[in-house]
Order: sequence, then structure tokens, then C-alpha cells
Amino acid sequence: MTLLSVAQMNSQNDIEDNFKVIESLMQQSQAQGASLIVFPENFVCFAAGKQRETAAQFEVIQQRLEQLAHQYQLWIIAGTLPCPYRPDGSIIEDGRVRTVSLCISPERTEARYDKIHLFDVQVGDAVGGYQESKFFEPGTHTVVAKTPFGNIGLMVCYDLRFPELALKLRAQGANILTAPAAFTYTTGEMHWQLLLQARAIDSQCAVLGSAQQGWHGEKRQTWGHTGAANSRGELQEMIQTEGAGLITVPFDLVEQVKIRESMPLMQHRVLIQY
Repeated sequence: MTLLSVAQMNSQNDIEDNFKVIESLMQQSQAQGASLIVFPENFVCFAAGKQRETAAQFEVIQQRLEQLAHQYQLWIIAGTLPCPYRPDGSIIEDGRVRTVSLCISPERTEARYDKIHLFDVQVGDAVGGYQESKFFEPGTHTVVAKTPFGNIGLMVCYDLRFPELALKLRAQGANILTAPAAFTYTTGEMHWQLLLQARAIDSQCAVLGSAQQGWHGEKRQTWGHTGAANSRGELQEMIQTEGAGLITVPFDLVEQVKIRESMPLMQHRVLIQY
């Protein structure tokens, strides 16, 4: 059995202040005996309109996170960071950036996932409408990272609404799905917990939803409620308080195998054509 930590943050636009919280949460995770910590979307800097400015520091931030992973001997799912170039190194010429989630071991960065589904929707909150595609270029490839405690399928926020992505990650060998997020308060209240459990039920993977919580500037409010669902789709734990916090939950790969054998959903799946 392995212990996995999932963080909640109220990140603002000051990178140094956010790093103080990041390191504090890593200290807590290490003290609890966890092997992994998952951070939320925009965890290093939550500043609307400053994506390109933060993206210019991508490699410096990545190296800093690698150092922390080594120092605390923890695997990190580095929520999301804006990045000015694609996985092949080519620069995004139109001024947009990629939303990147990194899987970092205590030795190195092991995997990079670029968020596929972009949040272009109308929401009944103070912001009103969101158009991520104006500022971000979508990724095109799914990513599963191998770890000593199971394979991690990388997802980000809005990806949770697309069960076919979770199913593809399961088909590619995922045991755990990570979902760094900054759900709006409105959509989070309606769907966040349901989506964590639904994707776990669909895929028979553990799902770790690391969330931003609270106000970020005067208009943007996120839902929080960092949570984890097990391979049966049961909610293991969820943060109900405001601000930064941490949950640490068990993950048992042997138990997951038994769950999948007793209800072999992937073998029973039939492609239905309408």
C-alpha cells in the first residue's frame, strides 16, 4: 500500500509566496509518509493575463520543483505551469502558451502532459465567460507516467468532463488519474465531487483532484474541495475548509487488480454505433 497526498491551495500572483505554501505542504506530506503529492492548476502563479510572463520562467520553476522533489524524496504532480513551447521544443508563435502538467520524480522530470480540453464556456459568476483558447494552445497527446507505485494518467481540470479521456488513459495502463484544477465556484459546487467519482467509476482508477480554493483577485473565485476517489468510485476524503490544506489517502495496487477482475469493465466494453 502507498500513501498519496493531494493539496489544496489559494494561489495568488506572487510566486515566492506560493512557493512557501508549496514547501510547507511538501513537509506535511513527507511527515505523513506519502510517496506523491499532487498540486492544483496554476499553483505557482495564479495571475490572469500574466501567463506569458510566467511562462518565460518555466525552466527555472521546473528546476526549482525538481530540487524540492529531491530534497523531500517525493514524487510531484506539478499542477499546471504555462509553457511557451511545445513538447518538441517548437515555440508557440502566436503569443499563446501551453498548460503543462509535469510528473517529477525525486531524480528528474519524468513526463509532461499538455492540457487537451480548453475551457471556452459561459458561467454565471462574476467573470461571466471564459475563453482559454484565446490564451492557450491545446495539447494533442495523452500521457501516462510510470512510477514505482502505479502508472499515472495525467489530466487537467476541464478534462474531467470527458470520460473518453479517462478511458483511454486506463487503456494505456493508468492506475491513478491526477486532476489538478481551478474549478469555478459555480461549476465546482454543481459537479466537482460528482466528476471525481464518475471518472473513478468509469476507469476503475484512483482519481486525485487537487483544487484551488477561494478568491484570486477581485473576480475569480474557485471552489476548492480537494478530494480523492478510490477505484470503486467511493469518495475517500475531501477538504471542507478554506485555504491551503492537504489530504493523504491510501492506494493499494493489489486491491485495484481485484476490483478490476471482479467487474471487468474494459473487457465488457462494446463500441456502439448509432
